[in-house]
Amino acid sequence: MTATNPSALLYQDGKLTPQEACTLTAQALARCDDGELYLQYGVSEAFTFDDGRLKTADYSRDSGFGLRGISGEMTGFAHANDISAAAIRRAGETLQLLDPAKGQPAPPPRKNNRHLYTESSPLDAIPFAQKVALLETIDAAARARDPRVAQVTASLSGSWNVVEIVRADGFVARDIRPLVRLNIGIVAEANGRRETGSFGMGGRYLYDHLFDPAEWNRGLDIALQRAITNLESVDAPAGEMTVLLGPGWPGVLLHEAIGHGLEGDFNRKGTSAFSGRIGEQVAASGVTVVDDGTLANRRGSLSIDDEGTPTSETVLIENGVLKGYMQDRLNARLMGVAATGNGRRESYQHAPMPRMTNTFMRAGQDDPAELLSRVKNGIFAKSFGGGQVDIVSGKFVFSCTEAYLVKDGKLGAPIKGATLIGDGPSVLTKVSGIGNDLELDEGVGVCGKAGQSVPAGVGQPTLLVDCLTVGGTA
Repeated sequence: MTATNPSALLYQDGKLTPQEACTLTAQALARCDDGELYLQYGVSEAFTFDDGRLKTADYSRDSGFGLRGISGEMTGFAHANDISAAAIRRAGETLQLLDPAKGQPAPPPRKNNRHLYTESSPLDAIPFAQKVALLETIDAAARARDPRVAQVTASLSGSWNVVEIVRADGFVARDIRPLVRLNIGIVAEANGRRETGSFGMGGRYLYDHLFDPAEWNRGLDIALQRAITNLESVDAPAGEMTVLLGPGWPGVLLHEAIGHGLEGDFNRKGTSAFSGRIGEQVAASGVTVVDDGTLANRRGSLSIDDEGTPTSETVLIENGVLKGYMQDRLNARLMGVAATGNGRRESYQHAPMPRMTNTFMRAGQDDPAELLSRVKNGIFAKSFGGGQVDIVSGKFVFSCTEAYLVKDGKLGAPIKGATLIGDGPSVLTKVSGIGNDLELDEGVGVCGKAGQSVPAGVGQPTLLVDCLTVGGTA
């Protein structure tokens, strides 16, 4: 299937015309303050090559709509996987349960002339056999690279979506959203011991970049290096100590422990540790945190959010001072501020809510090597795995997948079983050094909230945190 006119895919069955979509939306939302008809067409696929053979090859195609009406603080939402005038009329009946709006309808989002993704070629531009061959080649290359490689898992996935937002006031906005990802996992074995290492990369583009031998070889080298390094790891120490956080993916700690607490809904309801603190010093001097959905090709970027608002660069914390929150239209209106382009949803089956796009800390002035030299007794956390956070308190627990002992400013042995324990607001105040080496992650982040998952980006420079609790096994 080759799409020469992506928007036509939303109306391809002939059950709905663009004019009918506008008319039905106006009728359904006549009693509402705000809301929209969200149309989506998408294809997705995933391949997994494991233990020397192709284990899975999945392909799916889906389309549908979500109709949302807002009256005051009340929201009505209905969805269906049938893009037709009849289905939208039935969904509109749900919104009749809302109390009639008492004020003027909310104004539409501003128009957007910037389109990050304009590709009209879907995922099958590269044949099925070529995708399987890539994974097979990665598997063979990993096994040939080091005799300690015991098992290889390589996976490739992609999706391509067209969305359209239709409002009662006649506003219509459309976006194209490609997304791909390559993951490589390696199990290394030596002297009866097995350890793992992994690496992933991706972003909002089509497959071509991932098929570049220089790129997948780089990913393979990193995954292998992590597995081999972990073969030499020792038990992690435990206790309060200085922690040096590496650049890039460790920004996932910032995302989880701080980012969610800066989303508008939690702050409107007063359940965030940052509620009511605009203008206060909430972090160490020099700490500036932004959410930016405008970065080309980044996993969390969008031309427009899922309400039609153009994404933007939103400064959340500037030089340690809390400046604002990430907002969708509903919470922005109720808080009396502007929407920031952070209204996101997993699919047409979900209503939007305030969500992060690409959230990161800006670079500072410190030399990363000099920051390392300041650590007398601590650890260097280079990469993270999973974590948990309580949004109300900001308390978090994160596991390290690659970390090292540090003694008198020198890297020591790799460690295993290390976890970082703390709370986001406190960690921000304990940052004593900010590197000049900002990196964004490689494009693999998935953010969960209220049962919805969306792609997101993270990043940070090297950070020196004076005191953080490390959970270890030693």
